[in-house]
Amino acid sequence: MTSLSFRNRIALNYIVGTGLLVLAVFSAIYFIVKLTVYNHIDENLNIEVQDHFKELRIEKGAIVFMDAEEWEEREHNSVDVNPIFVQFLDLNKKIIEKSPNLKNEKLVFHESKVLFHPFDSKLLGSKIRQIQVPLQIKSKKVGYLIIAMSLSDSSKVLDNLMDTLLITFPIILLILFFLARFYAGRSIKPINNIIQTSKIITKDNLKARIPLPKTRDELFTLSKTINNLLNRIEDAIEREKQFTSDASHELRTPLTVIKGTLEVLVRKPRDSKEYEEKINYCINEVDHLNSLVDQLLMMARFENQKQNILKENVYLNAVILDVLKLNAEKIKAEKINVILNSPEEFYIYSDNYLAVTILRNIISNAIKYSKPDSEVKISLSRENDKIICNISDQGIGIAKKDLESILNPFFRSDSLNHSEIKGTGLGLFIVKRMTDLLQIKFKIESEIGKGTKVLLVFEEYNNSLKQF
Repeated sequence: MTSLSFRNRIALNYIVGTGLLVLAVFSAIYFIVKLTVYNHIDENLNIEVQDHFKELRIEKGAIVFMDAEEWEEREHNSVDVNPIFVQFLDLNKKIIEKSPNLKNEKLVFHESKVLFHPFDSKLLGSKIRQIQVPLQIKSKKVGYLIIAMSLSDSSKVLDNLMDTLLITFPIILLILFFLARFYAGRSIKPINNIIQTSKIITKDNLKARIPLPKTRDELFTLSKTINNLLNRIEDAIEREKQFTSDASHELRTPLTVIKGTLEVLVRKPRDSKEYEEKINYCINEVDHLNSLVDQLLMMARFENQKQNILKENVYLNAVILDVLKLNAEKIKAEKINVILNSPEEFYIYSDNYLAVTILRNIISNAIKYSKPDSEVKISLSRENDKIICNISDQGIGIAKKDLESILNPFFRSDSLNHSEIKGTGLGLFIVKRMTDLLQIKFKIESEIGKGTKVLLVFEEYNNSLKQF
């Protein structure tokens, strides 16, 4: 079975089911015809019984057959054409009278058979249908009447029908098999297209797609699903290529700057102040490079790897205060007024390291892109067993057309010129990935010149414990 092709297996399975159905239909036809034939013969036997009852009388204590010419009729006198055999017995089962066509033979009275019920028997080596009934005259039992009819013609009809059905059955199955195989081949053509398309698809050739069948059936759905899968794979590989290209560029840029600066320094002697200035510049570039490498490693570590997540009780207020302390120098230098609105202590159920990373990226961005003497507001509240964190600033803002793109790696909005603000373009991309992993609701709204608002919805710690 396993060596058969898919098309042949479909055809074979179809034939097994169809064959059983055809066999059931043929069997029903045969038994209906047989029943009809036997019912007709049994009706004729009963008619003969009634007719012969009418032709009997008793004279001087003996049974007399009233119409002597009855025996001259062909069905009683011959065994060639529709013969009807008649035999009269007395109470001792001795023959009183019988039809001429019995000649030297006799009909056997079967003690085990029920009276008035036809049954099959044998006469002269041929099948007959026989009925035996008691003879009664004026409610007095005087003997028995046996009537039989030949089943030769009926048997020939039934045998011919059986032979026809037996010959027709395998022919029909064979025809149905090839028809099923032909239509199965046409039906699974999309599968062959899938196979052929799959053979030519490689990581360097993801453009091929499976032709969609005209009929919108399961194979149409399968082909469409595979095409959608190929689209996603192609997009993922393109994103990977783009990410690799962007990462290489971002890593190469600070290295090139550092190399260029050092080459300038070694060309000729310089005073200590110039050396100090260039070395500090290189240190800043190295810090930027370290930050970029750390973020790339973080992305690689938590790329769809939920097994690395360790959820625990996290004190959200303390996390925010720690992030603000890390940015204290920037806050002081730009005279940014940070307002933390936290009416109570809030605990969330999350991965501590990832939660810190998310808040550090968002709050650091809010401070980094804020205008001098502006405000950054951070508010915490509880709503339906969820912890709501709102972070808003009065910074340069992001253009609406860039709101989706800023979640892509290495993308930095150029709506306003902020080239002097250092960044890798990975912060919000990492935030989006980590919030997805932790199932934290993340929403960002922004408007050029007015600032940015970020919403985070965390799972409350106490509510989480109830689930375990």
